[in-house]
Amino acid sequence: MTPAVFFDRDGTLNFDPGYLGDPEKVKLYDYVPEGIKALQLKGFKIIVISNQSGIARGLITKKNVESVNSRINEIIQNESSANIDAFYYCEHHPDFSTKDECNCRKPSPELIYKAAVEHKINLQKSYFVGDKFSDAECGNNANLKTVLIKHSIENDEIKLWLNKNNSVNFMAENFQKAVEFILNDFTEEIG
Repeated sequence: MTPAVFFDRDGTLNFDPGYLGDPEKVKLYDYVPEGIKALQLKGFKIIVISNQSGIARGLITKKNVESVNSRINEIIQNESSANIDAFYYCEHHPDFSTKDECNCRKPSPELIYKAAVEHKINLQKSYFVGDKFSDAECGNNANLKTVLIKHSIENDEIKLWLNKNNSVNFMAENFQKAVEFILNDFTEEIG
């Protein structure tokens, strides 16, 4: 069984213009290709778990989402020879879908569990990285170590969230700091 790093997509790997459907508009954050490569060299599978409610809302299509996913992987491969092993996404939203359809929507860990089975992932040695509280909750719900990149979250929001007995293992200023935390933490665990 292999460890994995699960990443949110929009706002974590790439800038989020809102309902990203055009692969030409993909712009990765600094250090994403290098960070993915560093994690893969340590033996991590790289899995993306994202909510893509724009599909349910009729703003983007599955084909749009998959084209953006392909473009993200293409950029990472071109810049670092690394790649994302798999993309999973929930296309539903409570305002446009049934409750059962929304079972895969973060903070539900359903897509993490699905990926764990399909890719033989050891969840006890895995991490979840995102930029929203629902990402941290998703990771917590699957008992993963969680990293929150706080470039889009105000400190007051973080304090409120933590005061409600929510937890996160590490608050990162940017993608590079998130990767550095995981690499250091993982080395200590196996060391």
